[in-house]
Amino acid sequence: MNLKAWYLYNSGFAVDTGSHFLIFDYWVDSPKGAGLESGVISLDEIRSKDVIVFCSHRHGDHYNPKIISWQRELPKLKIILSDDIPPAPGAVMIGKNQRILLEGCAIETLASTDEGVAFIVEIDGKRIYHAGDLNWWHWEGEPEQENADMAYNYKKQINLMAGKTLDLAFAPVDPRLEAQYNWGIDYLMRTVDVKKVIPMHFGDNPSIIGKLLSDPQTAQYKARIAPLEKRGQSIELC
Repeated sequence: MNLKAWYLYNSGFAVDTGSHFLIFDYWVDSPKGAGLESGVISLDEIRSKDVIVFCSHRHGDHYNPKIISWQRELPKLKIILSDDIPPAPGAVMIGKNQRILLEGCAIETLASTDEGVAFIVEIDGKRIYHAGDLNWWHWEGEPEQENADMAYNYKKQINLMAGKTLDLAFAPVDPRLEAQYNWGIDYLMRTVDVKKVIPMHFGDNPSIIGKLLSDPQTAQYKARIAPLEKRGQSIELC
């Protein structure tokens, strides 16, 4: 089966791999009673699926503690939490630059340049990368040395994936970074073999994706950028 992804909001996504249903950095769970087509996880929609939930770090726009309660209704649920999040009953805690094996799934982490981890998930013959807050956070007005350290630390982590093929990647393009909004995704796409990348971490400003697609810097890999327009949008991938 091909991969199918749904945009849930900000850095939140669901991915159907065929045998598994993955949820990354789920945050906004309203409107109540809505489903995937509205960017909301409805347990009724996924009750029969083998579900794995990933949370990259403790920030409120990446982690909703409500997911822990899902274990009562989804007996096969697996929850993978970055170890900067308070431990939760039934959850698997994971730190940076680690690798763990679950039934049918291998999970590797990179160290974030902010909080927590990024995930590399090998499952059902596919390799999926979710950056969390691992990004080239170059802020205007920050001390030159801090920005230089950021560039070094970001590249060091992305370079660990050089030589790998990612079937699907989720990478930040934060409008608040202004002219530097695409530095992180650009380095990823030029360093790693990424078949399809879905931009994220743009909050209520999806227009940044149109800017990304029309940016001359992305011309080399434009066809591999999946356009997003609204929450709940689904994208089918080979």
